[in-house]
Amino acid sequence: MRDLTYPPIVVAAKTAFRLLGQKFVITGAEHIPRTGGALVAYNHIGYVDFIYGGLAAQPSKRLVRFMAKREIFDHPVGGPLMRSLHHIEVDRAEGLASYQAAIDMLRAGEVVGIFPEATISRSMEIKELKTGAVRLAAEAGVPLVPVVMWGTQRMLTKDHEKDFSRGKTIALTVGEPLHPDGTDPAGETAALRSRMQEMLADTIEAYPDGRPPGAWWLPASYGGGAPTPDEALRLDAEEKRERARRRAEKRAKKG
Repeated sequence: MRDLTYPPIVVAAKTAFRLLGQKFVITGAEHIPRTGGALVAYNHIGYVDFIYGGLAAQPSKRLVRFMAKREIFDHPVGGPLMRSLHHIEVDRAEGLASYQAAIDMLRAGEVVGIFPEATISRSMEIKELKTGAVRLAAEAGVPLVPVVMWGTQRMLTKDHEKDFSRGKTIALTVGEPLHPDGTDPAGETAALRSRMQEMLADTIEAYPDGRPPGAWWLPASYGGGAPTPDEALRLDAEEKRERARRRAEKRAKKG
């Protein structure tokens, strides 16, 4: 697969990271295979996760093809860019096509990135995961590599103003690959979530920028100000209802 856009985008991103004075802590990067297909499952805590997530594969000299929602591909600027990077469009109304596209990429030896939580975690903890990640890895016959990011939520996430001030630390922890066989998608997904929860706990404990009491970007279970998982579920439900209301109003106006 030819990549004319991806390499210069990586260079530009790294330049931006330096200008922002950002520090990086990447552990376990050796678990990303240097050759062959692999599915990388990330936690999801901010809108810039896909920009930073690819750094986990840089030591292995791999480029990650992210599965991303259709709305990004519909953007007049973002869409052509995403396609030039060979990312995978996910249309929830036509999920089979994106699923097959990911299978084809994986079988062709590419590294594919997926966010099995589907949406950003307001609690900053690991939400319930969709079974798609383990099913993709099993069907394609590739390893499933868990990755936990921490620090990206401090720049841009739900319910908070953006903050690209200098000096933040971004941590990425790469776990040992899992090898789901698809016989028990629910059980294998639970195992993936458990692994990611352990990795998140270790990453938060070791985070160089500490755990300031009451910090909005820190989970409530660590004394932070983020919503509890139950509170986050309620906020997610409210957001979903509001989106449905706006869609209904838009349809009514068109009618």
